[in-house]
Amino acid sequence: MPDGTLTHLDEKGAAHMVDVGAKGDTVRLAVAEGFVAMAPSTLAMIVEGAAPKGDVLAVARVAGIMASKQASSLIPLCHPLNITKAAVELSPVYEGQRADGRAGVRVEATLGVTGKTGIEMEALTAVSVACLTIYDMCKAVDRGVEIGEIRLLHKSGGKSGLWERQ
Repeated sequence: MPDGTLTHLDEKGAAHMVDVGAKGDTVRLAVAEGFVAMAPSTLAMIVEGAAPKGDVLAVARVAGIMASKQASSLIPLCHPLNITKAAVELSPVYEGQRADGRAGVRVEATLGVTGKTGIEMEALTAVSVACLTIYDMCKAVDRGVEIGEIRLLHKSGGKSGLWERQ
């Protein structure tokens, strides 16, 4: 909250799910990202479709979309939402393309809903599980796979309107 109020705590400090019943429905969108760093040879294996467990990018994409629909089951105070859009994009990042030189896969999830509360948690859940899926499918060939940089990039809709990471 902009004023610093913690909306998931009641007047006694106990956690509770926020009552959004009186709020109007608005179109909401959230975009989140993450990065899975790995050895350049592991990235090559993924891009070539030669991973022992199968098509890493396809499985991670579906895992992310499926996970977005489970956010309220995983996060205790998260409202269940009727998701209207779920897209997970996975992009190979080759050695030297990033400022830190690391190779890996950039994961971006875009989630939409028309509802009373935001969809940021669903976007972040999609990214997190897609990243975990990449890790799971590559760990046998690269123990150094590293998940990081999971963060919200954009949110729009609702009372607070547009927010974008600078």
